[in-house]
Amino acid sequence: MRSLVVYIDLIFLANLLIDGILLALTAWMRRIKPTWWRLILSSVTGALYVVMMFVPQLSFLYTFLIKFGLSLIMLWIAFGFVSLQSYIRNLTAFYMVNFAAAGGIIGVHYLIQNSGDVFRGIWYTTSGGLSFELKVGFWFACITFFVVVFAFKAVQTSKRSIDQRQTLLGNVTVWIGDASITCTGLLDTGNQLCDPLTRTPVMVMEAALWDDYLPSGWSQRLLDGEPDRLIMDLMPEEFLWQDRLRLVPYRGVNRGAAFMLALKPDLVKIELDGKLYESTKVLIGLDGGTLSGDKAYRAIIHPSLTEGEGMPLHRSDAAS
Repeated sequence: MRSLVVYIDLIFLANLLIDGILLALTAWMRRIKPTWWRLILSSVTGALYVVMMFVPQLSFLYTFLIKFGLSLIMLWIAFGFVSLQSYIRNLTAFYMVNFAAAGGIIGVHYLIQNSGDVFRGIWYTTSGGLSFELKVGFWFACITFFVVVFAFKAVQTSKRSIDQRQTLLGNVTVWIGDASITCTGLLDTGNQLCDPLTRTPVMVMEAALWDDYLPSGWSQRLLDGEPDRLIMDLMPEEFLWQDRLRLVPYRGVNRGAAFMLALKPDLVKIELDGKLYESTKVLIGLDGGTLSGDKAYRAIIHPSLTEGEGMPLHRSDAAS
């Protein structure tokens, strides 16, 4: 008869690491920065509880209430108690992470199983019930856990980035004479591009939006980096908005001096976060490329254009 060997130290270390990662991911989701010793102490508490399952006299500890109470203690050790609302949110995030990790392990396990393995794990009870037997290897569970956790974090990071960007997106309308261009703009709080002489803020837009009003081929030449040559080669009768053209000097990514071709509009309206902002002191910088790879926005809004209270945006304003 073969004897079963259980490595308690390996089980303890594995659960210590897993609990630590789950708590750290919970803190990341809740934007909490706990001290390292709190996370370690909480992880040790959870790992010790798992080890207790090998003590027959402590089998009474493995009930729902005891397990739920242990999670409360672990969260209290890791993050403290600030308020009941914050504590409940921490608990919810903790179980979301746990269920995502556990569900991912089970999902991957069944994904790589063939039909014979699945049916061998199905059996019927004497009362006619249908049950499923799940056997997951220790190392398989550990490796899959890390893969699922990192995938979960990547998805949450992407979602957080999209949600954050959505709050900075607004509707932009620019008027020059009888022409108007409307697009989605992204508020860039780090954008400090201004005309150095007049200190007029510059809002960058894709030149392709103005193709119907610009001379032929300008978008491509702007992409090639020739804004100064465009003005020098321009014939007086070739462009009706010639008196609105400006060259704005700025420092590029490589810290070298460069120029951006800009237009002086009559009016710019920005609808952002339920408010309407209007400005006449602004320049429209023309970018020959694409500002957003997914076309989520086609303009970069200068932060000074949304300073002040702004006017409440009503449905009639949005429709106009």
